Amino acid sequence: MKTGSLNYLERKPTIQTDLPAPLLVLLHGYGSNEADLFSFAAELPKSLHIVSLQAPHELGYNSYAWYNINFDANQNKFSDLAEASISADRIATFIQEFTENPMIDANKVFLLGFSQGAILSYGLALNSTKIHHVIALSGYLNEDLITGDPAKSTADFFVSHGSMDQVIPVEWARKAPTYLKQQGLDCGYKEYPVGHGVHPQNFHDFKEWMLQRL
Repeated sequence: MKTGSLNYLERKPTIQTDLPAPLLVLLHGYGSNEADLFSFAAELPKSLHIVSLQAPHELGYNSYAWYNINFDANQNKFSDLAEASISADRIATFIQEFTENPMIDANKVFLLGFSQGAILSYGLALNSTKIHHVIALSGYLNEDLITGDPAKSTADFFVSHGSMDQVIPVEWARKAPTYLKQQGLDCGYKEYPVGHGVHPQNFHDFKEWMLQRL
């Protein structure tokens, strides 16, 4: 399916209710696609309306990115922050349009991002009051993506990382809770004995965190 300029997969609530449904938006990582995190959907709360977005930059067959990662002449890696900002704006527009549906609860919007998706989730939540709960998996908080006043954010955060992550150092992830708490925002942080991935206990923990907020 497609809304605006982004393709997505969708799972509507699987329980009958007359109330608007909380929205969960899934943002995959670099080189993946919208089907990756959508594999969580069957195990997540039945009351959620879930959408998993496909990033706009095609890297290869079934491989996408929210922004490109480039290398300089010395093979130093850097992110294209202009592309990241454009992707964040497209996600924000998607959420704005999607929550105009009266069957979606615009006051209970969750973001769950992995790696690049987590990096953008931080920026989206800290630049807006329309994101209420963030699950940031295996990412880090990039202050260059914050253009507003983060203290005005209404979000709380579940942050987790693999202690053996060789893609994004765990030391980068550990900075997020300190920054968020300095802005007066609630943030829980956990590490798991894995690399750049989601440990089964990690899934259980963020699912419980979500249930407490539904």
